[in-house]
Amino acid sequence: MDTSFHEVAAQRRTQDVAYSHLSVELDHLYMEDFLLGRDHLRRRIAQIAPWYDTTVASFQRRHATLRPRISTCFLVDDYFSDLIPPAELVPQLQEAAAAEGVRIDYLARESGCAAAEGVELAQLVAGRLVSVPTQGTNGSRPPTAESGWLSNGQRSPSEPAEALLLREWQPPVEAEARRHSIFLDIELWDESDGKRTWSCPMLAAVWQLLRLGLLRNQGRTVIQPRPLPDELPGEWAGMPPVVQLNPKATPFHGYRTLSLLEDRFLPIEHAVRVILGQVAQDPEVMSRVEERAEQEGMPVPTDVTGRIAYVFMTDF
Repeated sequence: MDTSFHEVAAQRRTQDVAYSHLSVELDHLYMEDFLLGRDHLRRRIAQIAPWYDTTVASFQRRHATLRPRISTCFLVDDYFSDLIPPAELVPQLQEAAAAEGVRIDYLARESGCAAAEGVELAQLVAGRLVSVPTQGTNGSRPPTAESGWLSNGQRSPSEPAEALLLREWQPPVEAEARRHSIFLDIELWDESDGKRTWSCPMLAAVWQLLRLGLLRNQGRTVIQPRPLPDELPGEWAGMPPVVQLNPKATPFHGYRTLSLLEDRFLPIEHAVRVILGQVAQDPEVMSRVEERAEQEGMPVPTDVTGRIAYVFMTDF
């Protein structure tokens, strides 16, 4: 009898997902924003509408040979606060969007970026962070997996006070800086009483990977949109991580993403790009996405951050 043995990892099958050409995030609002009332919400949607129209027109001009598939999504923060139930918030959002002629295809919960469908998504991404020791590291600061802090370069040396008397202060240095450094040190999580709370930048990094369709757990996709429940629950925990509001929407995942955000999110998204630049992506998923995009006449950059675009808005 001829017996052969195979490692389980070698038998893993990678699940594919459907893609739009572009995923547009229309806004990201905290619960406190909704507490300001319907008029405030409608003003926010009205501010977004012309930027979205311009985005679509620009994308269509750049990809004139395609029949662009563009999906829209809206992220609601139910992770750091849970002040307004879905049964109240979702109709408000739909009414404001309809009044301004804005189409919201998908509604996502930020808590779904921490954990969803039985998978700890933020921990999954944190486990793929690649920590590379930089020159001058002396071991006085614990690694990212222990500290929960991630930087985009080399920190100032941390040494005992006696050593500082003998050594001049050294500034932090950004990796691949263009003459002058813009050094960033990012808190990925904190812990209290043994419970970990993920930071906004970490959850936003997971959100980008979800939209780009790059996250897999043991080869399986981690989130697929669900239909809007016939009866909206009184708690956000009763809502799917991603809800499809528009039955005719093109796929939730996109080869590229664009986020229309208030300028208050600029430092958060700077941190997101640093995080994503240090996440080891699944090579099989990356190659398959790149191949599919190429076949559709829409090649994508090899690096994840090159697939992400922003418009930061402010009142003027």
